[in-house]
Amino acid sequence: MTDDQFVTTTRATYAIVAESYARVVPPVQEDIEDRALLTAFADLVHAGGGGPVADLGCGTGRVTAFLASAGLDVSGVDLSPEMLAVARRDHPGLRFSQGSLLELELPDGGLAGALAWYSIIHTPPELLPRVCAELFRVLRPGGHLQLGFHVGDRRHHRTEGYGHEGLSLDIYWLPVQRVCDLVSGAGFEVLTQVLRDPAARVPQGRVLARKPA
Repeated sequence: MTDDQFVTTTRATYAIVAESYARVVPPVQEDIEDRALLTAFADLVHAGGGGPVADLGCGTGRVTAFLASAGLDVSGVDLSPEMLAVARRDHPGLRFSQGSLLELELPDGGLAGALAWYSIIHTPPELLPRVCAELFRVLRPGGHLQLGFHVGDRRHHRTEGYGHEGLSLDIYWLPVQRVCDLVSGAGFEVLTQVLRDPAARVPQGRVLARKPA
């Protein structure tokens, strides 16, 4: 799959599910563990002096809104115009723009924090070093990165979800250590790695990292 195919397929799928996604995915506040991890990320950004934060792969803006409620100067970026339309409608006071993790339209070292919350899961593994390099580029020295992803070692091809059938979307499950190695390989310091619900049908991973000061 070429870069263009991966991006086009992902964008097309989320164009279909945007409205239903907003209805069925619960707010961050309902998940105690994720709320704690995202709050810790926000606290670290504040402790580092604050500054711009980007929610990369923001979807309908639910995590963007949570980070804004934690006092961060946050904006959202997503591939899908339809997801962004829902985000702008549901969170009219926040800033959203279209973009790709592969080539972010952000200046070098301009961010105090970057969040990629389940937005690396559709990226073919061979492209993840490029994504991590982009994340490193846009963060300032001392800036923090928080990742969320599915844990495993396989590709899942999804044909239904969020009340829709006939979808075509690849989801990549990654071992926590592999994500840590990718992040470290890009130059980050890994601060925390979390494996949530290892016995669950879909275990979840979290990695918190910092660009060296």
